[in-house]
Amino acid sequence: MPTWQAVAIGIIPSIGVGLVFWFAMRAVVRADRNERAALAKADAEQSAERAQSETNAVPDADVRSAASDGESQD
Repeated sequence: MPTWQAVAIGIIPSIGVGLVFWFAMRAVVRADRNERAALAKADAEQSAERAQSETNAVPDADVRSAASDGESQD
């Protein structure tokens, strides 16, 4: 067997394992990136909902405090 064939037989499995490892790590990194983006989107939506509910709750609280102030003056 010529030398180059022996070298190829020795290197090809290493290249194959390296490619499998690269694809696996690429999938892990992409999944992590997508999960972080989904969590950021969910956090942003939750913050927006919380801000919306706080905005809607503030006038009600002002009305209640104004009503209670008016009752205490009677």
